[in-house]
Amino acid sequence: MATQEIATLGGGCFWCLEAVYDEMEGVLSVQSGYMGGTLPNPDYRSVCTGRTGHIEVVQVAFDPAITTYREILEVFFAIHDPTSLDRQGNDAGPQYRSAIFHHGGAQKQTAQELIAELNHEDAYGRPLVTELRPAETFYPAEDYHQEYFRNNPQQPYCAFVVAPKVHKFRKAFTSKLRKGAAAN
Repeated sequence: MATQEIATLGGGCFWCLEAVYDEMEGVLSVQSGYMGGTLPNPDYRSVCTGRTGHIEVVQVAFDPAITTYREILEVFFAIHDPTSLDRQGNDAGPQYRSAIFHHGGAQKQTAQELIAELNHEDAYGRPLVTELRPAETFYPAEDYHQEYFRNNPQQPYCAFVVAPKVHKFRKAFTSKLRKGAAAN
């Protein structure tokens, strides 16, 4: 049986992150949900108000013998804008902020080191605003949000927002594509 670690990440709409990590080698499962707020058992409607404090996140289970936590984070930083406060493209509000919820000291240290490297290299031309916080209670999103891109690829948001991020991942991380994932 494979060993497993969990990464919890918020980088805009969870549909985008889920679609990318679904294609990454070493990822065992991806679940969309909410983390970081004050309302117990939040739902999509309440999170969308921006008043619950929750962030749309994905919880990524991965085999660290195949894909490292740092590689998970490198993909994360490549597929969203970590310099944009409370927004990703047209998705605006605190639920879309860039956040890493670490599961222990090793993950925290890896995230701190990578954020420092990216800032030192001025990789984005602006400082990263990605929050680094301890993991909290994860609330799975409603069933219709799970595998949304896979189930609705022709939906306009998926076609114009999610698909380009998936293609960017495929092009930039060819060596990390899961067998059977499209390489173009």
